[in-house]
Amino acid sequence: MTFVDTYSQPEAPDPVLSEEVVVGLARRHVAEAGRLLSVDESGGEARAYHLDGGVVVKTQRPPRRRPRTSLEKEGRVLQALDGVPGVSVPRALGHGWVDTVEYLCLSRMPGRPFAEVDLPSPGRREVLLALGDTLRRIHESDQSPLLARGLVPGDEGPEDFPRRVAETFDRLFHTLEGSRSGAGMASLREGAMALVHQLPSSTPPVVLHSNPGPEHVFVLEESGTLSGLIDFGDAYRSHPALDLRSWPRDRGGDVVLEGYRGSRGLPEGFETAWRAGLIITELTRAVRGGLALEEVPERVTPLLATDGVVGRGGYGAGDGTT
Repeated sequence: MTFVDTYSQPEAPDPVLSEEVVVGLARRHVAEAGRLLSVDESGGEARAYHLDGGVVVKTQRPPRRRPRTSLEKEGRVLQALDGVPGVSVPRALGHGWVDTVEYLCLSRMPGRPFAEVDLPSPGRREVLLALGDTLRRIHESDQSPLLARGLVPGDEGPEDFPRRVAETFDRLFHTLEGSRSGAGMASLREGAMALVHQLPSSTPPVVLHSNPGPEHVFVLEESGTLSGLIDFGDAYRSHPALDLRSWPRDRGGDVVLEGYRGSRGLPEGFETAWRAGLIITELTRAVRGGLALEEVPERVTPLLATDGVVGRGGYGAGDGTT
């Protein structure tokens, strides 16, 4: 199953709610919610209203509605994760609609996004290790209430994962090969498709965050420690390794994997699935113009290695956070 980000009602009005309306929505669920402090427009599909008292009212922007994004789903995921040892996420406080606008009331995550915090290298490493551990705890938590409700789309069974990867590889390589500088992609495509045949096909799909990247990982600046993880609106089901693809190796991906591994080691086939996810990330960066086509072989070739890449050195070597 491949998600295509089509917006179902692009011409719909996109109102910024008044303070009176937002505070009223919050007080349906939190009596002590205070005045409106700020409106965060950085979410793309959602708008977040920050209120005094540590309360956030998050609204789905009507013209940016897409099939995989759901505030109801996000609230249910947060409820399922509430109380999971070692996992810090916002608390879902209430969900509903005002006219045609869907909203979710939740607690504010303390700290600031990792992307905005300038931590020294050792501190960055500790945050990424903690993130890897958090993701494993999320993936291994009891997700049966979420699966039973049918709110989370994605893979129905383990055999869907290799098919998902193959379809995504095919789409991305097709786009890159159609560009003026894409003639050298044939050998990479061949290697990537060979990797598909090595992917695990017996790992049950789990609910994934979807993009636990720098903008959604919150850090306490004073202590330089992980505060928690926000924004589960795009959650979907697939192989757990795909949640680590938000962190390419040159941005700390090896460290996140190390934190995920912990003292127990990685599940069977996990590293191969992780490498496939990172290849998707690199190809997507190239398609979107964030990576020059000439750089693609340098980044993708090590990930195609059959004997693994972890600990080999090269780009992303050392603490992986430079």
